[in-house]
Amino acid sequence: MIPQSKGKIFLSDERGHHELDWFRSYHTFNFGQYQHEHKGAMGPLYVLNDETLAGGKSVTLMAEEDSDILLVPVVGALSVKDGIGNSCLVDAGQCYLATAPAGTAIELSNPYEEELINFLQVWFKRGEANVPSCKPAAQLCSFDLYANKDKLVELFPRTGSWGHEPITSNKPYGRQFIGKFTGRAEITHTITSPYNGLFVFVIEGAFEVQYRMLHAGDGLALWDLQEVEFEALSNDAIILVVEMMV
Repeated sequence: MIPQSKGKIFLSDERGHHELDWFRSYHTFNFGQYQHEHKGAMGPLYVLNDETLAGGKSVTLMAEEDSDILLVPVVGALSVKDGIGNSCLVDAGQCYLATAPAGTAIELSNPYEEELINFLQVWFKRGEANVPSCKPAAQLCSFDLYANKDKLVELFPRTGSWGHEPITSNKPYGRQFIGKFTGRAEITHTITSPYNGLFVFVIEGAFEVQYRMLHAGDGLALWDLQEVEFEALSNDAIILVVEMMV
């Protein structure tokens, strides 16, 4: 018998959608004008947008409440300017984390003139994390998916080597992982706290996660469990995993 676990699937083709000639955004959760009774936040995780930006174009994010904002390039690089004077290029194999008090503006630009870029933006409410203060901060993290194939690589680890040069020191809420897998590769992830849940998002390829089939753009929320089983169903499948208190 397949063990049962509490979960909720967020299908790719049911995401919110906003598109201009030079910009396209898919929303896993309620965002902007896209509001749906079944697409509410999972604990502190309240934005997961999959976005494509045309060459030479820019968009500006505005934090309406104290937030941690994680940016992950998927195709190409991403130029970032934030509200505390930081400016950097986030390349493939890197991600960017900003702690943004309410009212902070962050400008995202495509550094290429002709090529499209694709990236994820993931937002966490700081208030949900019981964080007493929210001071502006930003940092980069580098990771190597090819050297760590068939593993989940933790972003911004809290102990050991950080593997990046922080712009200013700050630790994100929860734990975030990314992994690239060969077909039929299997792993088991152990949840670090009984109060934590897991949200997974398939960036490329297909996976079976805790006996649920997921394709690119699909998300899955899981809670009330100690271990989560992953199996890649295609080669070079990439997945983002967020573990957090829910």
